Amino acid sequence: MSKKSEERKAMYGTGARYWTKLRADLVRDKWLYLLLLPGLVYFIIFKYLPMFGIVIAFENYVPFSGVLHSEWVGFKWFKYFFRFPAWVTYLKNTLILSLMNIVFYFPAPIILALLLNEMQSLRYKKLLQTFLYVPHFISIVIVVSITFVMFGPSGIVYKGTEMLLGRPINYMGSPDTFRWMIIGQTIWKETGWGTIIFLAALTNVDTQLYEAAMVDGANRLQRLWHITLPAIRSTIVLMLILRMGSVLDTGYDHLILMANPLNRSASQTLDVFVYQQGLQQGQFSYASAIGLMKSIVSVTLVVGSNKIAHLLGEQGLY
Repeated sequence: MSKKSEERKAMYGTGARYWTKLRADLVRDKWLYLLLLPGLVYFIIFKYLPMFGIVIAFENYVPFSGVLHSEWVGFKWFKYFFRFPAWVTYLKNTLILSLMNIVFYFPAPIILALLLNEMQSLRYKKLLQTFLYVPHFISIVIVVSITFVMFGPSGIVYKGTEMLLGRPINYMGSPDTFRWMIIGQTIWKETGWGTIIFLAALTNVDTQLYEAAMVDGANRLQRLWHITLPAIRSTIVLMLILRMGSVLDTGYDHLILMANPLNRSASQTLDVFVYQQGLQQGQFSYASAIGLMKSIVSVTLVVGSNKIAHLLGEQGLY
């Protein structure tokens, strides 16, 4: 018997005692379970039930024939993808964007949360938080439009660069600047919203630790390094593990809006390729096969990073 089974047996007993205890827990915490219900229904309808459609990745799916009557082709579409010469480019662009996201975007909410936590005035802190949350609710279409206005040929940044350097820089059309534009937009839009979970973790830090450190002569930076960061280390590790599950997810809407013929060599990622093949060209089986491969890699990365976290002494995801 596993350790968890023994703990459950000790807590609930066996047989009728288990169900009686479970029923009592449901009655006692009914409002919490009711609060859980919408999220549970969402995941069942939009995440678990659509898993049945994975089978079309192994078929030559024809909408008129349906999933159950389409021709079974096995691993044909997986082999077809790896025979496609440009798959290396799509994978490279995806990994580069994902790596830049982890290196530049992932630490941004942590740093911002630490800075907000150091503010003494609660009034100004709440006001600043409100302003930082606003970009999250702005549509990515509007964000891209603002970017075009600022960095386009008639934009203030474009004109300012031309005045300072004596030559213009094609921000919107250069593959070299495309990735930095994507990361910059993501940081501006999502950093403030990403601070919520870290600020929540910071509320659990015992203030007596800060007082004791101040008595011992620790300055603000030392208190930050030796008290604050260790207190939220488990949260940082947890969020990093979850982030590993989306390494191959760059999103297609943001990239398609920013893409143009000049930066195509940097904007073509796996998500964009799936969108083009699945929705634009109607190759549903091909797109599903690529999506399934991405999901397998993502699960492997989550499990592997969680294992590494355990080896390093962290609690991890599970």
